Formats: sequence, C-alpha cells, structure tokens
Amino acid sequence: MTDMPQAPEPRTSRVDFVKWIATVVQLVGYGLTGMGLEPWNIFAFFIGIGLWFAVGVMWQDRAIMVVHVGAFVSLLAGYLSAN
Repeated sequence: MTDMPQAPEPRTSRVDFVKWIATVVQLVGYGLTGMGLEPWNIFAFFIGIGLWFAVGVMWQDRAIMVVHVGAFVSLLAGYLSAN
C-alpha cells in the first residue's frame, strides 16, 4: 500500500496568530505599567485577556478560559475601585 500524499500544513494557523498577538499585547501592557502609563496599561491588559480567552475557546481549553475570566474580573475590580 502506498501512502496518499498529504497537503502541507499551513505555516501559521489562526490560533497561532491570535496567540502571538495576545502575547505581544500583554507585553505592551507590562511595559506601559512599568512606565506608569495608566489607564493605557489596563486597556492593553483587557485586550490581551480577551485574545487569550479567544485562544482558550479555539483550543476548547477551559483552564485557559477560566484563568482569563478570573484575570478580567480581578483587573476590572481593581480598576473600578481605584477610580
């Protein structure tokens, strides 16, 4: 029996793209925090959390979804209590 030729896998999947964008956005949030640029750092973190939650949905990984819901709630509570 001969193996059927397989189509090459795409170099970068959609989830990889979202994952890397989320990572960069989170790193920007850390940098903004280090520079004391509030509330821009919080906005970057919200975007990064949302993107990482989307990765959890794409992977059907409840642990990633739960940790980012927790991060969102914690960050939102802190932001609202500070203002």
